[in-house]
Amino acid sequence: MQIRLTGLTATAFGAGALVAGPAAAQTLDLTVTIPKLSVAEYHRPYVAMWLEKEGVAPRTIQIWYDVDKKGGEGTKWLRDVRQWWRASGRSTSFPADGVSGATRAPGPQKLRLVGGRGGMPTLSPGNYTLIVEAAREVGGREVVRLPFAWNGTSATAAGKGSTELGGVSLTLKR
Repeated sequence: MQIRLTGLTATAFGAGALVAGPAAAQTLDLTVTIPKLSVAEYHRPYVAMWLEKEGVAPRTIQIWYDVDKKGGEGTKWLRDVRQWWRASGRSTSFPADGVSGATRAPGPQKLRLVGGRGGMPTLSPGNYTLIVEAAREVGGREVVRLPFAWNGTSATAAGKGSTELGGVSLTLKR
């Protein structure tokens, strides 16, 4: 996978929210579990993950959708991931390299994001919320919010959905 930002800059997450330099390398390990559902018609969910910090514009860090649909047709369903769409999706250009990815199969999906690469900003200390939203065709929608305090060294948070998302956890460390 090529990692290149499209239309995103260091200031996209707000002035003073980012720290520069190799000494500030941060790693965010995420696990998002997509439950196996016993339904007549199953479609993999579109999933969006973004960070919010009070007073700063939301920052999309991952969006999983049908990237292979001919003519970019998969993007027309992104607006069904409603909260993300309202927060930052409608202003994003697709595909956004380092952020866009294909839908995922049921099971735990593990991600490692490095601050300053792809869609992952380098975070300054403060209170954040990671939001994970899933929407599935012929299915439902669900949002899991993980508030966490980043002290510049480490942070952890975990939560669980009840239908479209299973367990969601994060570990952030320098």
